[in-house]
Amino acid sequence: MTEHVPPVTQASTGAGSRRPSGRADDADVIVVGAGPAGSTTAFYLAQAGLDVLMLEKSAFPREKVCGDGLTPRGVRALVAMGISVSEQDGWVRNKGLRVIGAGKRLELPWPELSSYPGYGLVRPRTDLDQMLARRAQQAGARLLEGVTVTGPVLDERTGRITGVAAKEADGEHTYRARVIVAADGNSSRLSVAMGLRKRDDRPLGVAVRTYYTSPRHDDDYLESWLDLWDGDRLLPGYGWIFGMGDGTSNVGLGLLNTSAAFGHTDYHALLRKWLAGMPGEWGFTEENRTQPIRGAALPMGFNRTPHYYRGLLLAGDAGGMVNPFNGEGIAYAMESGEILARTIAQALARARRSETERVLAGYPQALREAYGGYYSVGRVFVKAIGRPELMRFATKHAMSRPALMRFALKLLANLTDPGGDATDRLVNGLSKLAPNPK
Repeated sequence: MTEHVPPVTQASTGAGSRRPSGRADDADVIVVGAGPAGSTTAFYLAQAGLDVLMLEKSAFPREKVCGDGLTPRGVRALVAMGISVSEQDGWVRNKGLRVIGAGKRLELPWPELSSYPGYGLVRPRTDLDQMLARRAQQAGARLLEGVTVTGPVLDERTGRITGVAAKEADGEHTYRARVIVAADGNSSRLSVAMGLRKRDDRPLGVAVRTYYTSPRHDDDYLESWLDLWDGDRLLPGYGWIFGMGDGTSNVGLGLLNTSAAFGHTDYHALLRKWLAGMPGEWGFTEENRTQPIRGAALPMGFNRTPHYYRGLLLAGDAGGMVNPFNGEGIAYAMESGEILARTIAQALARARRSETERVLAGYPQALREAYGGYYSVGRVFVKAIGRPELMRFATKHAMSRPALMRFALKLLANLTDPGGDATDRLVNGLSKLAPNPK
């Protein structure tokens, strides 16, 4: 469960060289982090007419460990923000998911739905994150880069967060706002400083990836390999190959913490071992590698809660919103940012502080309504595939049944219509019937 620890005291006492409140860089809302969650939150807040300040510790363009692939769910979130997703603007489209496992190979087109487009996209995160941040700026949000938030500023009487302390090139500063959003990623130092730590009863993954010059760079399917072996151990996870369209392929693997092997595996070595078995003409060799092998944690299934606590609201990876089924995080970061922005806009429009607080306190329930049941099913799934014998059985039998795999694609990618076909109704029904714990 979530562990509450005292917040850092330096930030709450105003130590250091701080600017006074009432300055031009105070805002209605401060968003810490300008990744997909932070930028989407800022975009919708600015559209609602609020004064939004984004604080980003890096400078764009910046690196981010990711598969660079977006399912149709992510495409929908981009289109909703008015971002052009045409191939002329540098996007690489894909038709669906190619699955390889148990000696078989299946190509599964993205489902035809009214709720989502029938294609996915690939774009390097160095481009994507900068594009989203600039889109938020176009909507009216202010962005400060190279600003490292070091802790919360608290109201001494209520313990409520009223701002953040930050370190910049010219010294330490304080920024204040009516509402603070933590969109600072998996580690979410601001959340930790407020006493919110990761939950040990929720799944966690790890991903490692790199890039290779490869003739497979223009593949029009995302490719997923289900058989990941470490010696004689079948691991719960998958490998991927995503063509970037620029002469390179993004190649990586993701693993879950539901296996005894988690934390006891050299993931870099495992990636190299897996690629050593690939056809030589694909070019996945050390001389063709264009970037270092990098890894990152995947916070899944609401692994940090509550999502609202003493004036602080969590979005994206900071709130553990990665899909437990497939490790997808971008779409959920953007969707949670939109849900959060709508909540804040309504809250700050209320006349009395008690009314504002009541609306903000409803944000966790809005997230549970959107994802809670689905994530609960996902937690059962990740526990199940942590058993090697069950993983082996499921892969072998599912790969022989294309109809079952099409159902699995809808379930794992969370792609259904509310009033869709029997498959959609089954997936939606599972999510509705699943327990929705806080």
